[in-house]
Amino acid sequence: MSQADQKPLGSGFHAKSEPDEVLSGIDLSGKTAIVTGGYSGIGLETVRALASKGAKVIVPVRDPAKAEANLAGVDGDVSSAAMDLANLSSVKAFAAAMADSLGVLDIQINNAGIMAPPLERVGPGWESQFGVNHMGHFALTKALMPLLEKAAAPRVVALSSIAHKRNGILWDDVHFERSDYDKWVGYAQSKSANALFANGLSRRLKAAGGLSFSVHPGGIFTPLQRHLPTEEQIALGWLEEDGSPSKAAAAMFKTPAQGCTTTLWAATSPSLDGMPGVYCEDCDVAQLMGEGSPPFLHVAPHACDDEEAERLWNYSEELLAKV
Repeated sequence: MSQADQKPLGSGFHAKSEPDEVLSGIDLSGKTAIVTGGYSGIGLETVRALASKGAKVIVPVRDPAKAEANLAGVDGDVSSAAMDLANLSSVKAFAAAMADSLGVLDIQINNAGIMAPPLERVGPGWESQFGVNHMGHFALTKALMPLLEKAAAPRVVALSSIAHKRNGILWDDVHFERSDYDKWVGYAQSKSANALFANGLSRRLKAAGGLSFSVHPGGIFTPLQRHLPTEEQIALGWLEEDGSPSKAAAAMFKTPAQGCTTTLWAATSPSLDGMPGVYCEDCDVAQLMGEGSPPFLHVAPHACDDEEAERLWNYSEELLAKV
């Protein structure tokens, strides 16, 4: 891909399109999908929508009891299996179980994530947001590649965020080992990593006829905000003093169902054929950011830079090799 590919296609959809609009005419019978974080928030709505179109959906779960309760109301062929993105042994075990039970993998949605937690370390000492949001999914995708490559036209979707615009990869100190931890800088880094991962993966899926994309789902109230105190959400302008959504948030934020539509569009739309690695928002390809870009739209050049994507891919390979 190139940054020149970052321009809207005119998909006909909009920020608050519903899943049934985006999936109209799409038949996923016989397709298999894996959706991380698929038992809460927009992940649950993604699973519900894919299953409604006939896909067999597998949800990796860190909390089996919660997953069982939340997935009980979803119609279709939906199952779960244990996995924790912060634990690479469990990621490998999940992938091995999928290799034994699946013939192919048609759709992979890297939806799970954490946002702005206190400083925590996972794996061999990785900062948790980079470790979970990027490295856990990187390891999972690498392990599932043989199944993806057996599919006719596999697609992988990585959930990024408009937060990526704040900063790219902190090459001098990725894991905050020598600098003071800033939870929002760490989150932005991980979301830039998600976009760059999709860019890099697109080249590695090309021989198999596969595609990968990153998406900004939009602003949505979900369990993703669990690490943010009410006072901080008020300061951010998301909540009123009484804890209800602010007028600005109510106007801009999407429902969880609307929040999954860009993911669904990227995973299924024929309009994206021949558009490997692009960053999408509001059910369309996002515009490359310029001087006049609004704060909550468009993609920063650093998140769709091929060289930066390859640098991150090589760095991630090196990190995995040390585990």
